[in-house]
Amino acid sequence: MTGNDHMTGNDLETTDMTATTIAPSGTPARPAAPPRPQPAASKPSTSDSKTVRRRVWPALGVLLVGTAVLYLWNLTASGYGNDFYAAATQAAAQDGQAWLFGSIDAGNVITVDKPPAFLWVSGLFARILGFSSWTVLAPQAIEGVLAVWLLFATVRRTAGPVAGLLAGAALAVTPVAVLMFRFNLPDALLILLMVAAAYCTVRAVESASARWLMLAGVAIGFAFLTKMMQGLLVLPGLGAAYLLAAPTTLGRRFAHLAAALGAMIAASGWFIALVSLWPADSRPYIGGSTNDSLWELALGYNGLGRIFGGSGGGPGGGPGGNIGFGGESGLGRLFGESMGLEISWLLPTAIVGLLAGLWFTRRAPRTDRTRAALVLWGGWVLVNGLVFSLMTGIVHPYYTVALAPGIAALVAISARELWRGREHFPARVALAVMIAATGFWSFILLSRLPSWLPALRWGALGGALAVMTVVLFGVPITGRAARAVATVGVASALLATTAFGLATAVTTHAGSIPMSGPASVAGVGGGPGGGPDVSTALAGLLKKTDSTWAAATIGAQSAAKLGHRDRRLERRRPGTDVGRVPAVRRGRSGRLLRDRRRDGRRPGRLRRDRHLGRGDVPGHHRRRPDRPRPPGEHVVTEPTHRPTTATTHREKR
Repeated sequence: MTGNDHMTGNDLETTDMTATTIAPSGTPARPAAPPRPQPAASKPSTSDSKTVRRRVWPALGVLLVGTAVLYLWNLTASGYGNDFYAAATQAAAQDGQAWLFGSIDAGNVITVDKPPAFLWVSGLFARILGFSSWTVLAPQAIEGVLAVWLLFATVRRTAGPVAGLLAGAALAVTPVAVLMFRFNLPDALLILLMVAAAYCTVRAVESASARWLMLAGVAIGFAFLTKMMQGLLVLPGLGAAYLLAAPTTLGRRFAHLAAALGAMIAASGWFIALVSLWPADSRPYIGGSTNDSLWELALGYNGLGRIFGGSGGGPGGGPGGNIGFGGESGLGRLFGESMGLEISWLLPTAIVGLLAGLWFTRRAPRTDRTRAALVLWGGWVLVNGLVFSLMTGIVHPYYTVALAPGIAALVAISARELWRGREHFPARVALAVMIAATGFWSFILLSRLPSWLPALRWGALGGALAVMTVVLFGVPITGRAARAVATVGVASALLATTAFGLATAVTTHAGSIPMSGPASVAGVGGGPGGGPDVSTALAGLLKKTDSTWAAATIGAQSAAKLGHRDRRLERRRPGTDVGRVPAVRRGRSGRLLRDRRRDGRRPGRLRRDRHLGRGDVPGHHRRRPDRPRPPGEHVVTEPTHRPTTATTHREKR
């Protein structure tokens, strides 16, 4: 690219960093900046910068406003979303200790089965603005908008603002991202923190900055406090990019990585230490663990158990699989019936772009930042993809939202670089294959829903084939025609995923295993979460209680419903989940049993009532058949058996 055509065609960009344009090996790559007697990484002229700002920032504003509308519009149609986490948000808004530890109830019996970082956000939101459906769901939508903005900023530093806009748009309309940013699960904050870590890493690579790399470690540390081991899956990609391309000696690179690791440990370890040092009899039990330990929760139920089964094992991974639990494990899982419609719309395109980009930059200098970005995002997608594909423990389709930023960035960076090298036939071939992969795979995915917008799949395929033909045989190099081809190409690539994302936004979701898409698809995964309605008789009794806990039941979702879902419970006293207390002989469970034996007319924590049948109490229909029934018919079940662990009930999250 010469100095005269730097701002022509669709190559609107700034040169914040040195980047090598993808071009075939053996042909000189066009420099990313006009040749002039100054360092290649210098910033563009003032006039160029003003031109860029005039064109890009309005487009960014449109992207962010559109994303906010997509994520916030009619948000409360889904009610409280996941009752389990909504109850925890309510508890966090009512009690400081419940907010700190992530208790499911304000009485602080037991925590949720995840670390509480995402509840810190929603709990503060509900405490300030009041507990409601909107304050439960809106924090995730705001986190989604911030994630789109951060992804734009991250990709822009490597590949220019046009690629940043494309990456942000691709993330915003990914169906599983639309789902997660409109629902109260930890994944929304997880994505924001992981993208923040990627941004800090890109900044660190620019100047071998230990400070920026340590900030990336802090972001990953808080990602661990959001969803534990899943937050660590991006570490290989981030570390490999810095180790490969940071402009300093190998020893300093390793030293900076060690410092970042220390920052990550400090950012997450303070809370683990707090839980370990806090007297166990004055804090809630750690839900999901078998020994009231956050370490055991991290390594067991939310760690290796998820990958290999066992303590975190469940219905996923078996022959035939379960669509709500990821389907059958294997390398094709991400493209299968369970996860394909969630995340794989642009995955083939990203794979082609990654391979082409790494091939064309194989002879670039070690510090080449285009290749470093491909390594970062490629490692992100590769590690997450392999783990989700091969894990045999609990996995749900919505976990794949962790892939969305990496896929969007790979598509944007590789497409932009191949487009800039379009005067070379090998680059055009790679770009044409990317376009064809998008069209054909969109057609295949939409063919799984033959009755939903049948014309859409033909439009996506036809548009992709038309653009592919023009790119391969007759693409203009500069001018309005080039911009028109690029615009049509982007529109055709995002057509199918955008339509499915919009269908997700207009569909209500509830329960523990939401799925994206129109109502006919979103209801396939099912899963507990809404729970049965509270009976009129039970609601009347609960409103008369004067105890700390209005009731106890077996099952977390049932306890959540007792606590907040039924509007007839005007006093909004929390319900608690007795079934999740690991052993009745232990101190915490013994205290609960002693308290609940008190006469309900006296100040106590829990009252008993024998005037209701089991049909009035949510959760009784889910009792395991191999467990003995408790004596009598009463709201509070005093178990004669010994519940084992949180995994005894099947309301997996």
